[in-house]
Amino acid sequence: MERRLGVVSILLRDKALVSRVNSLLSDFAHLVLGRMGLPLREKGVNVIALIVEGSTDELGALTGRLGRVEGVSVRSHLTDFKE
Repeated sequence: MERRLGVVSILLRDKALVSRVNSLLSDFAHLVLGRMGLPLREKGVNVIALIVEGSTDELGALTGRLGRVEGVSVRSHLTDFKE
């Protein structure tokens, strides 16, 4: 199955969700090439940006599970770069 590069952005509106999101990300750690997290306290949101590589099915599973967590917004962009 072909692998693709992409970016996933995650917005958490409730700090209590951080441990749940981190647990999910650990389940998909093999897809994550890089991660950056920023707590924007003045805006009341935490932002996590991921650089990912995987099949569309794997990346869809990751974003789907994250998107089902209430209070979490997820957007992804997969490039047309294929391995």
